[in-house]
Amino acid sequence: MPDQTGRNILITGASGMIGSALGSMLTTAGYQVHALSRVKRDSPFYYQQSSKHLILDPAVPLYAVINLAGVNLAAGRWSAACKAEILESRVQLTHALATSIAAAPVRPELFLSASAIGYYGPTGSTTATENSPPGNDFLAGVAQQWEQATAPAENAGINTIHLRFGVVLSKRGGMLQQLLLPYKLGLGGPVGTGDQYLSWISIADVEKIVLALLRENPQSGPLNLVAQPVTNADFSAQLGNTLDRPSFLRLPALVVRLLFGEMGEALLLGSNRVTSIKLPALGIPLDYPSLAAALRNILLGSRGQVT
Repeated sequence: MPDQTGRNILITGASGMIGSALGSMLTTAGYQVHALSRVKRDSPFYYQQSSKHLILDPAVPLYAVINLAGVNLAAGRWSAACKAEILESRVQLTHALATSIAAAPVRPELFLSASAIGYYGPTGSTTATENSPPGNDFLAGVAQQWEQATAPAENAGINTIHLRFGVVLSKRGGMLQQLLLPYKLGLGGPVGTGDQYLSWISIADVEKIVLALLRENPQSGPLNLVAQPVTNADFSAQLGNTLDRPSFLRLPALVVRLLFGEMGEALLLGSNRVTSIKLPALGIPLDYPSLAAALRNILLGSRGQVT
């Protein structure tokens, strides 16, 4: 394996939960990490959203690009304007980025571009893998267009891997962080029937997978970043057990629909049972394949106390 110390990595969405974790980890691993700016015009890597113009500094040859940009799906009810922003924030930047790196004097060797397991649509109790067809709901359409936007990079011969993220668990952001306070107060519990499946992954395993992909640069195509799926009821029970708190206050589906509309229907009541057949094939075992182990690591750490 060639020495990759000092290689330049560009991250879009670098200030988000996943981007900040990856930036810190990759810096520790010896990479030179750069963030795409939307504010500083004199930044070596700059994106002007209004004109869809993206600038890459030719003096900083990139080994890889990690594209994580996109507005939060759960920021509010999905009005027509909100749904348009969800789609455009992903597709427009991704296409501009793919076009720019394809035209760079020195092209990056690897393009890791975020997608989501929403690609498969609601799966119910049926298990989807990387070989499963796409769904036909709103989130599936977003994921498909998001992935198609990388075409300029793929056509230029840049190895492109679509990272189809499950729900990423971290106490520094995302779903788990939002649940901690109500669960610590004893107000947690299943949503709806609790039978719907949740496909998740620990932030520590996201870091491990990305580092392995950067080091090995495999030709893998789309890759599901998920561990062992659990039902919503099982997730609720295990989170309550980890925090040593009760978890029986069920949130009825009717209330979810009234409060959150289509967003709640898709993100809270929808069932996504997704696994990966490619991670084992790539020889990337998860450190936290079970939810119990992941929650203990995230919430208790080495001291065995909730932090």
